[in-house]
Amino acid sequence: MTMQERIATDPALDFYQFDLLLTAEERELRDRVREFMQREVKPIINAYWERAEFPFELIPKLAGLGICGGTIAGYGCPGLSSVATGLIAAEMARVDGSICTFFGVTSGLAMSSIYYCGSEEQKQRWLPPLARMEKIGAFALTEPDIGSDASHIQTTARREGDSYVLNGAKRWIGNASFADVVIVWARDEETRQVSGFLVEKGTPGFDATVIEGKIAKRALLNADIVLNECRIPVANKLAKANSFRDTAVVLANTRFGVAWEGVGHAEAAYEIALRYSQERQQFGKPIGSFQLIQEKLVKMLAEIVAMQLTTWRLSVLRDQGLMTDGQSSLAKMNNAAKARQIVALAREILGGNGILLENHIARHFADVEAVYTYEGSNEINTLVVGREITGLAAFA
Repeated sequence: MTMQERIATDPALDFYQFDLLLTAEERELRDRVREFMQREVKPIINAYWERAEFPFELIPKLAGLGICGGTIAGYGCPGLSSVATGLIAAEMARVDGSICTFFGVTSGLAMSSIYYCGSEEQKQRWLPPLARMEKIGAFALTEPDIGSDASHIQTTARREGDSYVLNGAKRWIGNASFADVVIVWARDEETRQVSGFLVEKGTPGFDATVIEGKIAKRALLNADIVLNECRIPVANKLAKANSFRDTAVVLANTRFGVAWEGVGHAEAAYEIALRYSQERQQFGKPIGSFQLIQEKLVKMLAEIVAMQLTTWRLSVLRDQGLMTDGQSSLAKMNNAAKARQIVALAREILGGNGILLENHIARHFADVEAVYTYEGSNEINTLVVGREITGLAAFA
């Protein structure tokens, strides 16, 4: 392989030749998703983001990539490596965070809940159509008054004969207003343990209302859910979801994807800022020739290199069965925080042009705020790592 063949991107965008850590299959997949996002998503997403609407016409096109289900093997899923699955998240976020989260909710949170916690019958019923994206999933854990303290959710499930009856409320649930199946986490009134339930579209007593007024991920439809005597068959209880520990397994195995999402936002911001610095003329020369601009760019690049390598290593550990909760939390915490800083620096480099949607930085600038908060806030992920390295829990 020649040096030219080994460097798949501009050296300024792959400073430590990260490409060389990837297999040929991983590079092919990454490039295919990158091309799709550039061709199908980038030209239209600003308008949808500004209107706070979701581009439903993209769903069959996304399905055509054959990547939904990520690392899940069998059941019509692609059985990808964790690195490949992470690269998908990075490439989607590199163009748009709303599409990244829409896809991640079905491919990650919803399908992982069924895969890790469902019975064989539940897997056979739901995973194939979700993998084909003929069905769309949602994951309902967060509640209006319960965010980080997810083990103390208040939504309840009451057994009545051959049914469970759900009551409660959920908030910030992506895809819930149109999903075919929503994984609702509720406290079983009999066992007092958190369990998962499959609530199908059209079930009486389930009401989802799209949240308006968001400043981040505006093209993603988040919803408030009200469950009022929502009756589902006993067969729709996730067979292996019998405590919050089971929920935590799902979260830990999807959190690594959010760490990759941070990489994608950061890479996009750096690339836009770098190109702008080379083209924007002030005082008779490109602004990239000034020391202060170069300092910002170098700081951005240094953080991105560290983010890429950390997240790649985390994914390798995951595939080897060695990833810990603390490792997953550290990558998410660090990458989200660094992405936030990098996007802010890019906005600075673009000056006033950085607040225009047409230059894309403004959308990343807003969207990364959501990444910083969801899948475990910065503070909670910090304390998860602290607990792992000290053996002492700093929260209940």
